[in-house]
Amino acid sequence: MENNRALLFLLFLAVSAVFADEDVFIGVNIGTELSDMPHPTQVVALLKAQQIRHVRLFNADRGMLLALANSGIKVAVSVPNEQLLAVGQSNATAANWVAQNVVSHYPATNITTICVGSEVLSALPNAASILNNALKFIHSALVASNLDRQIKVSTPLASSIILDSFPPSQAFFNHTLKPVLVPMLKFLQSTGSYFMLNVYPYYDYMLSNGVIPLDYALFRPLAANKEAVDSNTLLHYTNVFDAMVDAAYFAMLDLNFTNIPVMVTESGWPSQGDSDEPDATLDNANTYNSNLIKHVLNKTGTPKHPGIAVSTYIYELYNEDNKPGHLSEKNWGLFNANGTPVYILRLTESGSMFANDTSNQTYCAAKDGADSKMLQAALDWACGPGKVDCSALLQGEPCYEPDNVAAHATYAFDAYYHMMGRAPGTCDFNGVATITTTNPSHGSCVFSGSLGRNGTFLNGTAPAMDSTTSSASPARYLNNNAYSTMLTILGILVWSMNLL
Repeated sequence: MENNRALLFLLFLAVSAVFADEDVFIGVNIGTELSDMPHPTQVVALLKAQQIRHVRLFNADRGMLLALANSGIKVAVSVPNEQLLAVGQSNATAANWVAQNVVSHYPATNITTICVGSEVLSALPNAASILNNALKFIHSALVASNLDRQIKVSTPLASSIILDSFPPSQAFFNHTLKPVLVPMLKFLQSTGSYFMLNVYPYYDYMLSNGVIPLDYALFRPLAANKEAVDSNTLLHYTNVFDAMVDAAYFAMLDLNFTNIPVMVTESGWPSQGDSDEPDATLDNANTYNSNLIKHVLNKTGTPKHPGIAVSTYIYELYNEDNKPGHLSEKNWGLFNANGTPVYILRLTESGSMFANDTSNQTYCAAKDGADSKMLQAALDWACGPGKVDCSALLQGEPCYEPDNVAAHATYAFDAYYHMMGRAPGTCDFNGVATITTTNPSHGSCVFSGSLGRNGTFLNGTAPAMDSTTSSASPARYLNNNAYSTMLTILGILVWSMNLL
């Protein structure tokens, strides 16, 4: 066990034993409202490639649970809201749910948590009265299966149930929910479980009508005199996330509960939005999630509980194009359905978690279905004016097989991409190339990610491809693309907040 902990330490920092005896983690929610949902085995392959060790499912899909078996990934499964009524009204139904969706998969699938419903108190207020029964019935079924020590039971709640949340010390739960929340908190306390909270600074920022500065929502650095100060505790807050988490702690304190840890079950930022959502951008999504990951994993904690990190699930793994509502609702994902990153996280100081990091493994490959003539032209340019060393593609050399233009182009594209330091625009080749997190290496053909040593542009500039160059058509392969947007650092906004 100590060896396992030593390995995990590279990815996760320990949470104080006051609140939890397992390591703090960043996990990812996996939604399924995609028109082209990847097969469960593809999902798990992406998770492994990204070194994501914690996931939350919004149901208990059998295919996903089977694919996650023996993966080492820790899984939170959910009782969907549409099943909540049946589970909350019948101990037998709850026991059957646990038998089918947990016991039959455990321990091969490392299920650690059961989320009973989602934002029930705000989304389904009529079901509030049976929520505690559902929690107790599910837990009783775990006790009967001798799994109650291994698997926690809780319910994710919307932060909107917390009123007067700033300053955090004044926060309290909606009093109409007290008959539900008090027994719920007693249950969480007695079972050693978490208070699960969905925290969305994006919505807090949008609804504030300019009162909340963008930098404060995005974890951007603030001058000490620009930090928000709780006038009651004199605690300084540098971001909305910490303020919301501490508001939850103070709201629980208002009901005389002081030792229930907060777990954030959803948090993120959309990368695209409608015309009335100007701050749903690639750069803001990148900034928020990159800073969130670093903030959680460096065990900063919150002003009320410094050093007590809050394990958090990012919302979400994939963009969900079938989601109803605003354009932003479809664009919370870290990845597209084909596994390509929506943006490249800035995680150079956060260890090896998430390979969609500029400091980790991303590759440039030929797009599936790309026109062979355009691929050939791009390949000729990369191995010519692009100054890539393509000797490995010669007959008898390690990367000659498979002998087709797509495979050879992938080698050349990736070599150029890494030679140019993975700079924006260097994996486009007029639209026939794409960034991927899947290592194209095969057999003795190894894509090392350090091919720049074979090139001549380590200290030079990228050669320009113009219309007079015979080996390439159309004219230019170094087009600007969406990745240039995400790497633009927005200026820090000057702001002030009067709390008195």
